Amino acid sequence: MGAKLLCLFLASALIAYYIYTPIPEDVEEPWKVMLITASFRAMGHLAEVADRLGMMHYMDALMLLTAAEYVAPTSDENITVTDTEFSNVAVRLYLPRRASDGLRRAVIYFHGGGWCVGDAGMKSYDHLTRWTSNMLNAVVVSVNYRLAPKYRFPVQFEDVYSVTKFFLQSSVLSQYGVDPDRICVAGDSAGGNLAAAVAQQLLKDSEVKTKLKVQALVYPALQTLDMNLPSYQENEYKPILPKLLMVKFWSEYFTSDSSLREAMASNRHVPVESSHLFHFVNWSNLLPEELKKDCVYTSPTYGSSELAQKYPGFLDTRAAPLLASDAQLRGLPLTYILTCEHDVLRDDGVMYAERLRAVGVSVTHDHAKDAFHGAMMFVSSPAELAVGHRLLKRYIEWLNDNL
Repeated sequence: MGAKLLCLFLASALIAYYIYTPIPEDVEEPWKVMLITASFRAMGHLAEVADRLGMMHYMDALMLLTAAEYVAPTSDENITVTDTEFSNVAVRLYLPRRASDGLRRAVIYFHGGGWCVGDAGMKSYDHLTRWTSNMLNAVVVSVNYRLAPKYRFPVQFEDVYSVTKFFLQSSVLSQYGVDPDRICVAGDSAGGNLAAAVAQQLLKDSEVKTKLKVQALVYPALQTLDMNLPSYQENEYKPILPKLLMVKFWSEYFTSDSSLREAMASNRHVPVESSHLFHFVNWSNLLPEELKKDCVYTSPTYGSSELAQKYPGFLDTRAAPLLASDAQLRGLPLTYILTCEHDVLRDDGVMYAERLRAVGVSVTHDHAKDAFHGAMMFVSSPAELAVGHRLLKRYIEWLNDNL
């Protein structure tokens, strides 16, 4: 009996140790957040084991969660939902059934997942885009772009850009009753990265006559140069997106070559000949004092030219929109940027907001001081959080007021 009690005690202690994660004091529902974080961490560990044993690629293992979360396109009394293709790219289309006084608004949405996982049909994304369509009485196009590791940059960008360009044709807008003056591109995390890149590319595309009214970037990933920003230092082990996972996503976007991941993790991946680009991500000039905390800016440590020559995508503005020049940022549409305090990507969004304002772009920077990466997706059982509902409400209200 004593041995059984000892085993039970040890097992309980190990489980408690595994589940326990320090949660910032200002985060609501800390125990629920802790359990969600432990679930994500467990999935990551299982994926790592599967990868090391040669059973499946790390990202393919993570995709099992995506598959488990998948919901079929289901129409309701308010929205007609169908899976179709635009320009040979899979999309989930949401068409309102309610009458409209005139032409409708439209949102083109790109899901998150580090360019490697995720799906427009996941429960959380289906809820978000269905809710957007219903609340705004808007046409919503949610894009299922192809993913790494099977497809590398720039395929993901090319997919979302192809869909956007197709949808912006006057004949397509007319077919769906969309007002050409009220169109938005939006996305979260890697999807926010893609939305920012699409908005920039549209400015240079003389074939596209329809202009975006707004872009909405939800905790976007925007730069590949500095993996040691204050937000990366402060939130290295924070919920949902620790630093090493973000580095893994970034490097996997371009290659499975571990040398790029290792160089990014140590912040030694940018060659000296690209040193001029650091001007665009110099957080000592672009972050407000309250976000610098106790961090001290140091000059970059440069890596060899070999990685940049083999994988030039990580220095491409289509992958890192924050590297665009001021001239390339002028003319961007009205912008919404949501950042979360406890997020490694926080400073990407903050710096982009600062740079856009500096060139005359109208920006609403919505900073959630009590939130972490991905929080807006946690709005349905069993991973439902009050902060998720609050951020979703703010995002929808901004779109309703500005689109």
